[in-house]
Amino acid sequence: MAESEQGILKSVEIRLLRCTISSELSFSSHSLYPNPPNHLPPLIDNLLGAIERADFAAALSSDAAKLVFSFATLWEFEDSTAAAARFCSEVEKSLDAFLSGGAAEEAILPGSTAKAGSRTEHRVAVVLCLGVAALLAFVQQNVTGPVGKFSPFPFLFQHPGKNGAVENRGEWDSWARDQLTSAGCDLLGKFTLLQYLEYAKIILIKLKDFCKTGIFCSLDFAKTTSWWLCRLILLQQRILDDLSSSLYNLLQVFKNEALLQFSEEKCVLNYWGTMLHENEALTIASMVQLESGIIEYHYGRIDSSRLHLSHAADASGMDLSVTGVLGYRTIHQVDAKPQLVLTTSTCQQIKGNGIPKSPPLETNDSQVTLDLKWNSDALDIKHFQQGNAIESANGLSQVQSDNSSCQNRSDFVSNGHYECDILMAPRLIQHSTTVEGNGGFSVIGKDVMLTAIQQAVILAQCLHLQRSKRDDELSRWEMAPYIEAIYSQHQSFYNIRCSCDIMRIRWESTRNRTKQRALLMMDKLVEAVNDPLPVAARRIQLSFCVYAPTIPALRKEYGELCVGCGMVGEALKVFEDLELWDSLIYCYRLLDKKAAAVDLINARLHETPTEPKLWCSLGDVTSNDDCYRKALAVSNNKSTRAMRSLARSAYNMGDYEKSKSLWESAMAINSLYPDGWFALGAASLKARDIVRAIDGFTRAVQLDPENGEAWNNIACLHMINKKNKEAFIAFKEALKFRRNSWQLWENYSHVAVDIDNLHQALEAIRMVLDLSSNKQVDIELLDKILTKIERKDQDICSSQENSIMDSSGGSENPVPVLEEREKDVLVSIIGSILQQIVKNGGGGEEIWGLYARWHKIKGNLSMCSEALLKQVRAYQGSDLWQNIERFKKFAEASLQLCKVYIEIASSNGSHRELSAAEMHLRNSVKQAAKFSVTEECRELQACLDEVRKLLAAHDSAS
Repeated sequence: MAESEQGILKSVEIRLLRCTISSELSFSSHSLYPNPPNHLPPLIDNLLGAIERADFAAALSSDAAKLVFSFATLWEFEDSTAAAARFCSEVEKSLDAFLSGGAAEEAILPGSTAKAGSRTEHRVAVVLCLGVAALLAFVQQNVTGPVGKFSPFPFLFQHPGKNGAVENRGEWDSWARDQLTSAGCDLLGKFTLLQYLEYAKIILIKLKDFCKTGIFCSLDFAKTTSWWLCRLILLQQRILDDLSSSLYNLLQVFKNEALLQFSEEKCVLNYWGTMLHENEALTIASMVQLESGIIEYHYGRIDSSRLHLSHAADASGMDLSVTGVLGYRTIHQVDAKPQLVLTTSTCQQIKGNGIPKSPPLETNDSQVTLDLKWNSDALDIKHFQQGNAIESANGLSQVQSDNSSCQNRSDFVSNGHYECDILMAPRLIQHSTTVEGNGGFSVIGKDVMLTAIQQAVILAQCLHLQRSKRDDELSRWEMAPYIEAIYSQHQSFYNIRCSCDIMRIRWESTRNRTKQRALLMMDKLVEAVNDPLPVAARRIQLSFCVYAPTIPALRKEYGELCVGCGMVGEALKVFEDLELWDSLIYCYRLLDKKAAAVDLINARLHETPTEPKLWCSLGDVTSNDDCYRKALAVSNNKSTRAMRSLARSAYNMGDYEKSKSLWESAMAINSLYPDGWFALGAASLKARDIVRAIDGFTRAVQLDPENGEAWNNIACLHMINKKNKEAFIAFKEALKFRRNSWQLWENYSHVAVDIDNLHQALEAIRMVLDLSSNKQVDIELLDKILTKIERKDQDICSSQENSIMDSSGGSENPVPVLEEREKDVLVSIIGSILQQIVKNGGGGEEIWGLYARWHKIKGNLSMCSEALLKQVRAYQGSDLWQNIERFKKFAEASLQLCKVYIEIASSNGSHRELSAAEMHLRNSVKQAAKFSVTEECRELQACLDEVRKLLAAHDSAS
């Protein structure tokens, strides 16, 4: 290829990317070639111009599109799925023919003498532009707005029907919906232009396959195709109501290819070279990392998401942190309080008056106002500086000045649609430069201007913070500095502002004082979708690196907010328009109108009897399994929702084998459903399939590591299989999320003892006591732990004796000091546990025996004898001499008591302990005449004889 030909495709690629990044739109009218060598460059110019103007309908009906899909000019658009499938097949054939320089072009341009393949790069550029145009048309109609008028068919070069539109297109839309939901998931709501997304996918995949074959596989050829496919597949996932494993696998492939090519500045420079604007390479590198982080965030991969977002922040030159600054949160607040603010160590230099030296966002003269903050939110920057530059002589009690108070009230009155006494962002009393002087950080606000990509990074960090922490009020306040930092920016792109507002709405809708403002903001946001300004070209920018909801998802969120505010009637209209039947049923149930929901679904089924989602919704509201079976039938056994519902029904009826089989079928279609794996594990457990149950619960925690129930079940199953180490690890994970379950702590303590982790076992026993109010006492477990501690004590004593003997012989054998210290710690912990039990009267008679053993380990024989005496007295009673089992326990405790008496007497030569032992044994043997034939009674008699001998020896000695 000629040198000029090698650059045309890369020039097209960078211009297409600039449509979605924060670069200035040139809308240039000059040609890629002043003197084009063939007919394709002018067509590419016209096609690119239409895409840059966001006139995607014109791009898809341009001469370039007609050149590629010439067959569509004479196509009969019959309304049937078979016709839609045939049209798709013709599209694929036309793409193959055009890319390979087939006969399609020769038939239209017979005068062309160029050889096939001489303009391959131009052909690739044309196909890439068509695929991107179809994708961006879908984005405009379903994500960014403004909602425009598009042909229902992507490549409609004729104009049949009324007003140039094809009236009957239901079957074609059904075909496109079936293709996009083939992964077993349903659509999240009612989307339009589904065919555009499907054909964009076909075009870009065909292009990628073409660039990988033959002589092109070794060329630096159309590398951005993977990036566009990554965006497309993520968008397809986001319009589905469930995560898809097949789409996730595709995303990983395309994402890794895009990262390999564009994740570093030097890679971007190597690919485009001098075609790039100043600092554009860093922007592209940051953007690809940011979009990769959003992908991982969407699938719940927190660690991977954090890594990508960190790289994006580094590439954009930011080091974010949160700190506290005194300020005011409400218009009536008198004393300043610490407010969380976001700071950064950007390279931007701050002037003394608070205005940044860095230039503002690049804008066109005709569209300057479209990048500015919405007028309803805007504050005069001079007033902002006055409010932020409050000085006070007293540092302890800062009071709002009259100017600041008036400004607060002005904001309160002027922003009528956001009327609330809570400020949208805290009014700080410290100037950013004072914070900057204490460590090189600046508070992000109007006086620190951020680029668009930096603002997108901040929003992504806010999302990651939300996902990585518990959903509670504290976490939402930790997100506030990120939201308020973007709100304080003087200029923001449309998508940045919308995403920021959505986060604020979600936060403020949980607070009573700001709930009304959140509802009004959401209402304005929904209305803005249809506003003509900002224009589509501006709305497309940054649409892929901001995690804003699709238009149906936004309207659904609006409906849910209406339900939360008691506006169920308004929510009903929204859900019915979006065809969200489950939400609609919920609203009708709130209104006690279940029959109305059934009638509505039946009416819809009369119109579209082959929609599985409707049959499943009808099954949910009527609890009829036949509806789920019908859903399976009309979906050709692809409806995972119907399979899941039938599996739950079978489980509830006790048919565990059938439930297990249905869950396996459902998970085979879509494996990214953690609740499904948990249910499969539960059904397998009931069906006595332990191996399959462990596999199901394991897959559940792989997808949802915070599923404490699944971790607990895994641990219990490992306990059954005598795999104590695996059970210990699983219990440790389960306890992170279920710390208030004493049963879980009890199981954990048993496993810890089995693997000789006595310290963890004792801590678990302490938690069991605290959570059960000292009512759950496991004597057997405590006995086992004491036995192990006693064995340790004996081993240490033996080691000390051996050490003394070795040292006398001249050799060194140091005492294991660490083992002795470990024993002392264990003795201290179990002692506090035993004292806690004894103090609260738990544990019964056996606890006194354990308490005595603990005192003996510590060497306190006096307290040991007192504890054993209490145990003996606890066994005594009217039923002692009638119950042989109780007698055996009494006899064992009596023997232990008398042995301790003997040991005390031998150590201090006292006569009192021997007399007490003799009297106790004599009375016990006398009363145990009924049990004289038992081994325990004979042991008591033998002990009595030994005590009498010791007494006689003591008397003779004295």
